[in-house]
Amino acid sequence: MMKLNPTPPLKRSYWQESIDASAPAAALRGTEKADVAIIGGGFVGLWTALTLKQHEPDCDVAILEQDVCGGGASGRNGGFAMSWWPKIGTIQSICSAEQALFLGRSAEQAIHELGEFCREHAIDAHFVQKGWLWTATTPAHVDSWNGTLQACERLGVQPFERLSPQEVRRRTGSPIHLAGVFEASNATVQPAALVHGMRRVALASGVRIHERSAVTRIQPGMPAVLHTEGGQLQAEKVVLATNAWSAAIPELARLITPVNSSIAVTYPLGEEFEKIGWTGGESITDSQLMVDYYRTTRDGRIAFGKGTGAISYRSEIKSIFSDDAQSIAMTCADLFHTYPSLRNDRISHGWAGPIDRTYDSLPVFGNLKGHANILYGIGWSGNGVSPSRLGGRILASMALGRKDEWTQCGLVGRPCKPFPPEPFRYVGGSMVRNAVIRKEQAEMRGKRPGTIDRLLASLAPSGLEDKS
Repeated sequence: MMKLNPTPPLKRSYWQESIDASAPAAALRGTEKADVAIIGGGFVGLWTALTLKQHEPDCDVAILEQDVCGGGASGRNGGFAMSWWPKIGTIQSICSAEQALFLGRSAEQAIHELGEFCREHAIDAHFVQKGWLWTATTPAHVDSWNGTLQACERLGVQPFERLSPQEVRRRTGSPIHLAGVFEASNATVQPAALVHGMRRVALASGVRIHERSAVTRIQPGMPAVLHTEGGQLQAEKVVLATNAWSAAIPELARLITPVNSSIAVTYPLGEEFEKIGWTGGESITDSQLMVDYYRTTRDGRIAFGKGTGAISYRSEIKSIFSDDAQSIAMTCADLFHTYPSLRNDRISHGWAGPIDRTYDSLPVFGNLKGHANILYGIGWSGNGVSPSRLGGRILASMALGRKDEWTQCGLVGRPCKPFPPEPFRYVGGSMVRNAVIRKEQAEMRGKRPGTIDRLLASLAPSGLEDKS
């Protein structure tokens, strides 16, 4: 019997507050059965359910979600629909060149498919495909993308375009950008609106969804039994699509560590955007390990996020993953540093969220040891808006016992560097995080970080992008 630890709902994000949400689906009551039960109603869980119904329309699929669909990370992230080209060097380190090319192209194609999915199903998820700027905001980070571009060239692809410093500053509207490259395939979405639309499509396809139905225990077996406060669900296959909450299962806690990321959103800026000059709709990140990521919104706001990296003891999902004042303050400080013309009273919303980070920033798929019918796909590392579509394909094929390009890809059953047990994970992780903060603050001031800080920071998990 595996015990899980349901958590209270997280503080609602600006995205979640902005949609006209449906009433929650009925909670699980009594005993029900399903061919496949999915725990988690975010991007990964919904894509898995939709793909299962696409492959086998008669498959009985049920989703159990502890809050409402998109109540976790999927409804509170930055809404960056990115490819895996920035991580292609890491991908090449775990699989063949052929497999790396397959995954890179599939992740890029998933962005285009996301736009097509929204159009086909009339989902107003604010899909805008204006590309992504990968920038340097300190001399120490200039050309940090060179290794990634070289890895792409070895595969015969050129997804990135080098830009002049003047062009980067013009397109970002910020004087602090020193250099950058552009990837045209990337898009932005309103993530909560996307989840809401996916939920509607899943229900229409016959997927049963039970919200406010936190799974408290998993009883392995054939079938497995999922226990909630109000009932039980028996299923031949179980898919864990619980992202950072997966750390409640000891076997999975070794593979991921939940870290927080925070976002601040401005009021609508109106004519201020014209003065700033960031009018092309590109999404932007810098090259810090504790990355700054920012984009504009349809109603004329800046949504500015930062991977603030706070962790909790025993990886418990608590207040630092919902509404952490210190993390939001760090995020706002970087926003005003990036756009110094903004007044500091222009912030309308701020929140935090959990990221299920693996050491190499790529997801891992498998089944729990000794339980071939309990599957997982975890470790999205803050980059799951469009790659989660691939995750749904992998998990659906695994659940159906298919031997195809998805179950045979290099992300399934791969070796994954484990995180240390407690208390070393929390104590050591906090030391590394503080060293990363000091190192990057020194670099942003144009100074050389201390030797100990550089050494400790080198122990941190990979960030959003590969570095040369």
